[in-house]
Amino acid sequence: MPTILSHPAVPLAIAAGLGSGVISRRLLVAGIACSIAPDLDVYFGSTVASGSALAHRGFTHSLPFAFICGLAALPAARWLRATPLAAFFFISVCTASHGLLDAFTNGGPGIQFFWPFSAERYFLPVQRVEVSPIGILRFFSLRGTYVLYSELKWVWLPAAAIALAMYSLRKTRHPREGGNPGK
Repeated sequence: MPTILSHPAVPLAIAAGLGSGVISRRLLVAGIACSIAPDLDVYFGSTVASGSALAHRGFTHSLPFAFICGLAALPAARWLRATPLAAFFFISVCTASHGLLDAFTNGGPGIQFFWPFSAERYFLPVQRVEVSPIGILRFFSLRGTYVLYSELKWVWLPAAAIALAMYSLRKTRHPREGGNPGK
């Protein structure tokens, strides 16, 4: 899995690309929390069978779980200072991004994307991100440094490029008053 330091790259990139008019600070914080939350299964997943939906990368990494998180954001939309649609989609995408990033890693169990409809676990065809060691002591090692380098290269740099592209597109489509949209 990517570390909890890199899962927030997706919500941060989306928020930077769409701007504070769409993604409020509160919604961004909620999106960051939802991008990390699926890894809570590490704390209870070690007590169940490895193939179980309760095990690591099980139901909390699934697309239906992300959808449910998005639904949970609907009644909180006003507090999140967002439209219900923005809250639903942003929280759903941020939560789903966790499993997607984990599927890019080169180790650990696959992701149960389609739980409860299927127990099958998946990886993406391209697995460039180094899997993070679980546990704080193992993380602060040479292996942890290598993982962070891998995440910088394969998670943060693409996220920054996407954010920049979205920001540029937004600025060319909605220039400030007095600006010239042709330039």
